[in-house]
Amino acid sequence: MPLSVKLKESLKVIEDKLGYVPKPKAGLILGSGLGYLADYFEDRVAISYDDIPHFLSSTAIGHAGHLVFGKFQGVDVVAMQGRFHAYEGYDVSDTVYPVYFMKSLGIEGLVLTNAAGGINLEVEPGDLIVIDDMINMAFRNPLIGPNDDTVGPRFPDMSSVLDKKWFKRVEAREKDKGRTLKTGVYVYCLGPNYETPAEIRAFRTLGGDLVGMSTVPEIIAARHCSLKIFGVSCVTNMAAGVLDRKLTHQEVMDTANRVKQKFESLVRIIVEEL
Repeated sequence: MPLSVKLKESLKVIEDKLGYVPKPKAGLILGSGLGYLADYFEDRVAISYDDIPHFLSSTAIGHAGHLVFGKFQGVDVVAMQGRFHAYEGYDVSDTVYPVYFMKSLGIEGLVLTNAAGGINLEVEPGDLIVIDDMINMAFRNPLIGPNDDTVGPRFPDMSSVLDKKWFKRVEAREKDKGRTLKTGVYVYCLGPNYETPAEIRAFRTLGGDLVGMSTVPEIIAARHCSLKIFGVSCVTNMAAGVLDRKLTHQEVMDTANRVKQKFESLVRIIVEEL
């Protein structure tokens, strides 16, 4: 089925449920343990993914599975309260459908968040790192197959995965508050197992600072359809082999909960500065 037809079918359900066609300026994808931010939206309306044609079901822990509309910092927004992953058994091209749907609603910029493991020995759990580049170690690409030239080019440029002007505005706001924004390279792995110590050593040699199981396909799709991008990783744990202990998803959730206030403050500024 052509993408344009899928988008119309999804929009029809949203319009029927809301009673109007939403026109958000910013889109947000809220990762593991970070979906609570959508609960702070004014005039909040949440729609289950299961009720929207062509949306997948979110099965990962800490992903509520709602598309949420509302206002945030006075800006009309739409947020994914939980995302889709290839490790859930989905084709990677289907996991990025919401990016194109949010673009069709008129968003100008996409804020991507995730929980990530720390590779760089200078980061620590609780740090918020802006993604300024990425390495695709899953070797999965959502653009494989026929290209719709009305959506984006066959060969999209990936020389910048962060909108630099947007970043500079946010960086200045953070500096005024006495905070410094860290940036880093995000390594995408397929999952669902955590990486091995040998893999982490290899990724560090390649220049990776963070590792996770999401976000990169969404960035590729966002670049394909010419969206401004601002990605933020919450370092919820140090990656395998950095510390002498096993990794658990509970640690991910606990750390995300601990940095709620800091994360919320940063995302509010990001949305304001779009």
